[in-house]
Amino acid sequence: MEEKTIKPTVEIYTDGACSGNPGKGGYGIVLRYKKNNGEYVTKELSEGFVTTTNNRMELLASIVALEALKTECHVVLTSDSKYLIDAIEKKWLDGWVKNNWRTASKKPVKNIDLWKRLIEVMKKHEIKFVWVKGHNGHEFNEICDKLAVNAYNGENLKTDEGFFQE
Repeated sequence: MEEKTIKPTVEIYTDGACSGNPGKGGYGIVLRYKKNNGEYVTKELSEGFVTTTNNRMELLASIVALEALKTECHVVLTSDSKYLIDAIEKKWLDGWVKNNWRTASKKPVKNIDLWKRLIEVMKKHEIKFVWVKGHNGHEFNEICDKLAVNAYNGENLKTDEGFFQE
């Protein structure tokens, strides 16, 4: 008889932020996993960039969070990015792929490098995307926002290569 592996459930909260758009940017991530004893394990991730956009940081936060998972998971990914959530939930992303990375108005889709990376990492997990209103007191969204802002105000900012390829 085949043994069925139970996938762990992970809560992911993400936010991207920019000072100017484009401008200095960063992302913040909170990963939460409930152990069998009911205790939560929490991990925070963040990174800052010299020049980028808010949408790129929103996407990158979700990608990095999903890439950080070491095994297949059930994921509840919460973001305040309508850009991200609508692209998934309203099937814009599927349409863009089908239309050779063109929007409904035949314009090139922005951030293709990140969308392709997101598609690949999404294949590894079962993901439910949840939208939350930003800057509205949601505990983990507020933490992610602080992490993102602190990241772009920090030192050792990275270069967002994809931003310069658009």
